[in-house]
Amino acid sequence: MKILVMGLPGSGKTYLTERLVPLLGAAWYNADKAREMANDWDFSDEGRSRQSHRMRTFADFEKKHGRFVICDFVCPTKETRANFDADITIWMDTISESRFADTNKLFQKPVNVTYHIKEWNNKNHINIAHDITTGES
Repeated sequence: MKILVMGLPGSGKTYLTERLVPLLGAAWYNADKAREMANDWDFSDEGRSRQSHRMRTFADFEKKHGRFVICDFVCPTKETRANFDADITIWMDTISESRFADTNKLFQKPVNVTYHIKEWNNKNHINIAHDITTGES
């Protein structure tokens, strides 16, 4: 199962993911680490599209091998989210803007998400893991 944890930079994507991963026994791909491995720090529309395809490749590999996989990245547009094609989308909607004006400007709020997180707390990851493992998502 492919899980996308998306939202603006600084919204808590990695915070949530690092707590959710062990509960699901999931593989984890973080956008910054993927960009570092690829030596690709291009944040143009083309670079963001390439990153969403890159993250999908990692996630599809894990899913094909029967694992849960969580990818946390901004995934700012309808196009990048369609490129990734998540089974479950968690939107970290905890801040109204990030420290990056260019990302704030192009970020499109998602319409259909599985989980819409509006505040950080110590239970989100537990509740989400429970729903996923019991089929309630």
